[in-house]
Amino acid sequence: MTTIGTSDLDIFPLALGGNTFGWTADEATSFAILDAFRAAGGNFVDTADSYSAFAPGNSGGESETILGNWKASRGIGDEVMVATKVGHHPEFPGLSATNVAAAADASLKRLQADRIDLYYAHSDDPTVPLEETVAAFDALVGAGKVRHVGLSNFTPARVAEWCTIADAHGFAAPVALQPHYNLVHRTEYETGHAPVAAAHGLGVLPYYSLAAGFLTGKYRTAEDIRGKARERMASRYFSAAGLDVVDALATIATAHAVETSTVALAWLLHAPGVVAPITSVSRIEQLPALLDATRLKLTDLELARLTSLSDRVGA
Repeated sequence: MTTIGTSDLDIFPLALGGNTFGWTADEATSFAILDAFRAAGGNFVDTADSYSAFAPGNSGGESETILGNWKASRGIGDEVMVATKVGHHPEFPGLSATNVAAAADASLKRLQADRIDLYYAHSDDPTVPLEETVAAFDALVGAGKVRHVGLSNFTPARVAEWCTIADAHGFAAPVALQPHYNLVHRTEYETGHAPVAAAHGLGVLPYYSLAAGFLTGKYRTAEDIRGKARERMASRYFSAAGLDVVDALATIATAHAVETSTVALAWLLHAPGVVAPITSVSRIEQLPALLDATRLKLTDLELARLTSLSDRVGA
């Protein structure tokens, strides 16, 4: 188990992403995935109030609803913790104090919970004074509706500013940072977010940890992903240098008798500051390879090879 930043959230070193629940995984499939994750020791699920408003026929909140139904049906209390986010739901856009409070109540209702273990600001809202937003999150912590605060999709400067405001006013400080970080998208995090996270004691839980499926090795050409649900997200990673990284992952995976995705996640788990990568699945048979990453120990030579090839991607 590992601890998120300065919090009391002790979690399995892999977070299950809930973005597929109600999108590419229906409720029955989602329940099966969650059951298997829990049986393997998993105890932390990451979602957002907006999941999956981006899917045709959805309006947002589907993932939270499925999670709430699952926890209720299994009689699960604090054993499995949930992180969710505010700011992108069509009915609750932005980070004004009024909206943050209303969105939190809506999430709690869907989750069938009394409190949210980790509540993220989903992305920065420059139309609202940051002091107002920080105070709104602190009010939720004070009311017992939220245990801890996290930040996602904030620039390093704004993360630092949030922490400064919290410190100056005695507000609840963030404990977690959720950046876009993987073997083919490193520069933004390593040069900007990582130093800020270290300075403020933030636990890092990267999203797109498998580059929307690109680092699983199943997409080797643009044609492989054409028409797939993740086409828009994964297509950005295609490059000759990126495919070289995938080839190296596959070679190392063969040497360890594991899947390509296992190695990609294991590399992230060796990265400074990373507490638990976030990764999602649409089918239960995809889950074991991800769980294996928490047990795989890469050699220094393997880590160096992957990092060197990744350096050439330039992202």
